[in-house]
Amino acid sequence: QRRGAISYDSSDQTALYIRMLGDVRVRSRAGFETERRGSHPYIDFRIFHSNSEIEVSVSARNVRRLLSFQRYLRSSRFFRGITVPNSSNILDDDYNGQAKCMLEKVGNWNFDIFLFDRLTNGNSLVSLTFHLFNLHGLIEHFHLDTMKLRRFLVMVQEDYHSQNPYHNAVHAADVTQAMHCYLKEPKLSRSLTPWDVLLSLIAAATHDLDHPGVNQPFLIKTNHYLATLYKNTSVLENHHWRSAVGLLRESGLFAHMSLENRQLMESQIGDLILATDISQQNEYLSMFRSHLDRGDLCLENANHRHFILQMALKCADICNPCRTWELSKQWSEKVTEEFFHQGNCQLFVSSGDIEKKYHLGVSPLCDRQTETIANIQIGFMTYLVEPLFGEWARFSNTRLSQTMLGHLGLNKASWKGVQREQAAGAADDVDPAFEEMDSDLLPQEPRLS
Repeated sequence: QRRGAISYDSSDQTALYIRMLGDVRVRSRAGFETERRGSHPYIDFRIFHSNSEIEVSVSARNVRRLLSFQRYLRSSRFFRGITVPNSSNILDDDYNGQAKCMLEKVGNWNFDIFLFDRLTNGNSLVSLTFHLFNLHGLIEHFHLDTMKLRRFLVMVQEDYHSQNPYHNAVHAADVTQAMHCYLKEPKLSRSLTPWDVLLSLIAAATHDLDHPGVNQPFLIKTNHYLATLYKNTSVLENHHWRSAVGLLRESGLFAHMSLENRQLMESQIGDLILATDISQQNEYLSMFRSHLDRGDLCLENANHRHFILQMALKCADICNPCRTWELSKQWSEKVTEEFFHQGNCQLFVSSGDIEKKYHLGVSPLCDRQTETIANIQIGFMTYLVEPLFGEWARFSNTRLSQTMLGHLGLNKASWKGVQREQAAGAADDVDPAFEEMDSDLLPQEPRLS
């Protein structure tokens, strides 16, 4: 089994494989350690999901993975003793045809990743990333084995947690599609090398690999193994990076490259993924703004190109508010659901606060009792998204940049409308007895003289 004992060709001296308690770790000559799923000895993240929820999701996932719609239909009819007509394969052809049709427009900003995921039977990350590798000519340029590439992408997709409402393989596919859109921008497309594109797509596809569905403060508060390992610094991002490297080595996708190139690739993918740490947002934004103010960005310089790719991945990672309202709203609901999930024992249930239960203190944005989707999104757009995409538009003032800023403004206005409606509804729900209380007993707003 892949997660059991893993054997490599004895001629490969780049890594030593150690099996510990079901966890696979990889150490190189330089002492580089990768992380793989199963490295959570102190917290069982399954406590966030009821047993029935786990059983249903795992069962559904297995059906999606092992059976296409056509084969599921045929097998169910067979076991019921119903003759299966040969024409039933038209259903699969129809879905595959629609998915291929969507891929022809993969560079459009209004690409609906949710629809694409349904059409690909839950395999959006594999299908989209494989297509982009082929579209950018990476398979031919780097002499990649297509079977190894597909195996690597399948392993990546499987190592995302489908139980996570937001940080799952669909989010990774969405970020990869956004990254592709940025790579097509004139300034980048004229300057980027195949190596740059390769790093960008791999980093985008793996940037949240094996995300546990909780944030860094939660891992630190619970003294989690990963927080200790990475000294409370970019804990999740380091884990995503190490996990990605583990899969790259396990798949042997770049085994035909020199050791020096493989190590350079691993390091540069790490630089891109680590840049997505939201706690480092101001540092990267300040550097980006300084470069733009001085006008000294030169994309012929490999270091400058790499920095721009870091900024592009940061944009792709938080671009949801810049999508159309129909897509942005879905992402907003999913990320808020995951926030509340961390703060509460069960999805859609406001009681049984996990962090309160374990006396951890509720993390910001994770309390269902005090936060709303509208409030979270307005704050997110104001303090994180608008500053970043404003600077990106300075760097690449194109139709795409203006489209993203336009959607951002409309979506923020829409959430403010929701916020006003909620405030009005709350005012209507005030107990009349409360309104009749002596005003002297109520806290007063300061009056302007």
